[in-house]
Amino acid sequence: MFMENNTFGKRLKELRIAKGLSQQKLGELLGFCNQTISFWESGSREPDLDTLVAISHFFDVSFEELLEVEGMTSISASVNTEK
Repeated sequence: MFMENNTFGKRLKELRIAKGLSQQKLGELLGFCNQTISFWESGSREPDLDTLVAISHFFDVSFEELLEVEGMTSISASVNTEK
């Protein structure tokens, strides 16, 4: 899907560590268990779109930054206007 090469998982881990959060604490703040965060970071599983929006808002980053994908401006703009 949109998580090729696990760029999302790597980026999530970078953002989490930059905020000084453990997988357990991030999971608590987002409403998931630490194992789910681990699965996302390792690329074993992918969050759904609503969860991606929540993660994007939590870290205050755009979809482009979160997914490290260029050319998503129109998607990001439409999601950000639906807050």
